[in-house]
Amino acid sequence: MNHERWAIPYGDLITLLLAFFVVMYAMSAVNEGKYRVLSQSMMEAFHGSSRVIAPSNLAPEAPATVAPAVDPQASGHGSALTPIPLPGSAAQPAHSDEQKNLSAIQHSVEDALKPLIEKNLVVLRRAPNWLEIEIRTDILFPSGVARIAPQAQSVLDNLGGILAPFPNPLRIEGYTDNKPISTPQFPSNWELSAARAASVARLFADRGVALDRLGIMGWGEVRPIADNSTEEGRNRNRRVLVVVLSDRDGPSRFTDDAKGQSADAAPPAGPAAADGHVTARAAATGAPGAASGPAAVAPTITVHGDGVAVASNPPNRESPR
Repeated sequence: MNHERWAIPYGDLITLLLAFFVVMYAMSAVNEGKYRVLSQSMMEAFHGSSRVIAPSNLAPEAPATVAPAVDPQASGHGSALTPIPLPGSAAQPAHSDEQKNLSAIQHSVEDALKPLIEKNLVVLRRAPNWLEIEIRTDILFPSGVARIAPQAQSVLDNLGGILAPFPNPLRIEGYTDNKPISTPQFPSNWELSAARAASVARLFADRGVALDRLGIMGWGEVRPIADNSTEEGRNRNRRVLVVVLSDRDGPSRFTDDAKGQSADAAPPAGPAAADGHVTARAAATGAPGAASGPAAVAPTITVHGDGVAVASNPPNRESPR
């Protein structure tokens, strides 16, 4: 009996185990590139995120070149190369400086008239294209009079000094309450409101404001901003409004109404320097900051240099009660 016959199958088993070990070792050598691709694919499958593998740059990047500038005149095609201005670019109309002046004027007025602003005797309102300076006529004029009160001279002097250096057009508007007036000098509130606006405009002109920047309007009682049935409401309605416009085209819109009617049909408004008179048309059309009210035909007002108003007779209408 051969007692060593087990050695042959044992050797075969060891050989198979060695071969199996070699195969397993060969399979364990992972390709790093393939492993990364597999890893990203698994992450996309389980997390739902879209990941893109950037391709390798096989070719060197060519240096950027700048095309030489072309002279339109030299090429003979100047019209074809005309640049088109974009919205908001520097090619827009050059009135932005005048519009920027509104902020400077507002800050100067707030500093100069701060005590009156705190007492609500002067109110400032800012809009994109204009600045409103509302002054209660109680501090400017005595009752039923268009001559500026002595104590109000300093207020308007300061305001005129602030406005004089700027080129922005100005519109001076006069308003009254609904209490009727009938005097030889002021047959109605039309004449009184226009004369008060003209008095303020003349004082501004005396303080250096250019005449071609000034325009006046007399609204009478037709544009109230408060209830005329109370004393407080009537005090608010008696006011002078200084409207500082943002551009030189402002005077052409002095009498434009809310319906967009052209101002060409209206006579020019503004002080005339030739004979020392201020002539204006008391308007009944829309205006920035003015409350809506019934339209009416307005008389022509002439205010002489001494402050005396000579007015044509107003149209027949019922006196407000």
